[in-house]
Amino acid sequence: MPFEMPVEKWTSAVNEVTIGATGDDGGTRTAVVTVGGDTTLPFLHFEGKTLHRPAIAMEVLDAVPENWPAAMREAMGDVAEDPAAWARKCVDEFGADMICLRLVGGHPDQADRTPEECAETVKSVLEAVGAPLIIWGCGQAEKDNEIIPRCSEVAAGENCLLGTATEGNYKTITAACMADGHKLITEAPLDINIQKQVNILVSEMGLDVSRIVMFQSTGGLGYGMEYAYSIMERTRLAALSGDRMLSMPMVAVVGSESWKAKEARTAEEVAPEWGAAEDRGVLWEATTATCFLHGGTHICVMWHPRAAALLRKTFDSLMGEEA
Repeated sequence: MPFEMPVEKWTSAVNEVTIGATGDDGGTRTAVVTVGGDTTLPFLHFEGKTLHRPAIAMEVLDAVPENWPAAMREAMGDVAEDPAAWARKCVDEFGADMICLRLVGGHPDQADRTPEECAETVKSVLEAVGAPLIIWGCGQAEKDNEIIPRCSEVAAGENCLLGTATEGNYKTITAACMADGHKLITEAPLDINIQKQVNILVSEMGLDVSRIVMFQSTGGLGYGMEYAYSIMERTRLAALSGDRMLSMPMVAVVGSESWKAKEARTAEEVAPEWGAAEDRGVLWEATTATCFLHGGTHICVMWHPRAAALLRKTFDSLMGEEA
């Protein structure tokens, strides 16, 4: 008896979103990144189309945390003190598709840098690399309302991805995004209903839903992975079923969350049975990203270059592009 592959029929697709602007579009980027457009669950090529490869965005910090893992210090070396050089290394040596610049130095509990100082960092990174840029605030609502508009202004015309707009803090960043021609990250705390509500709120301000990328705050492998995965999968199912307010591509912050886990950070002499510390964190990060890919993530924000290289091989396999 011949086997017939069961095929699910979907009525809709994930939105396509392009980040970055080349000279033809009024920007200075040497390349753009387009994500989304899927007409099926992740990588089910027999059932629908996965139009674009997922993208790797490597994270650059404007202030290195004191508790940064030793493996990251070793991988980045001297460039960790210079965001522009760090970004250049991520693109030229590690093959990053995008740069995710996290302005943690603007946080009042960190360096408390001014909006002008943060904007100068954004400008230096834009001048250093031609890859599309994600500009991510410090995570403190009041300070982000000062930082993001100024950073958005200096990056006007580059079609960056600005983050993040939350349910309680979305008006200022949405207005900046609209004024300067950028895309927007909407954030929710692993709650599909809150995610939808934030998307509705920013769209009611006049931002087209085609300019939104969604972010569900998650942890690393083993820390609520099943719940995080299920939220991502439910979001993708809603998009394929025609829910316009959940049809946006998704971004996941993988690196910083993965390296918070004790399994990634614990010194080898403390837990020798766990294996080499320099390998453990890399594998934790790469495996977390792979899980999120299958949940529907389109952009993975990575830390370690070896983890990014492993993830790139996974892309090749899932997209049927292995050498």
